[in-house]
Amino acid sequence: NVPEDQADKLLLASWGLPKAVLEKYHSLGVVQMFEWQAECLMLGQVLEGKNLVYSAPTSAGKTLVAELLILKRVLETRKKALFILPFVSVAKEKKCYLQ
Repeated sequence: NVPEDQADKLLLASWGLPKAVLEKYHSLGVVQMFEWQAECLMLGQVLEGKNLVYSAPTSAGKTLVAELLILKRVLETRKKALFILPFVSVAKEKKCYLQ
């Protein structure tokens, strides 16, 4: 569980994302994360590029964790990222969404 003193970490706005990115997520109804998603982002040195392996049921929100990790790293390091998705339909959706 996310400690009470870090409950603000559930809000997407707490993760240092640009305003345009936050507005896009907000327009899709995504304002905050589930506790398990925030926990993933707060583990060890994940935000510094260390590995993370996590598992959750279908439609639980795994992609949001990956998106946030990728977006933060790309924006902070100005390097490219490779985002591998399991289905063409999901890849097309994310291509439009992330542009």
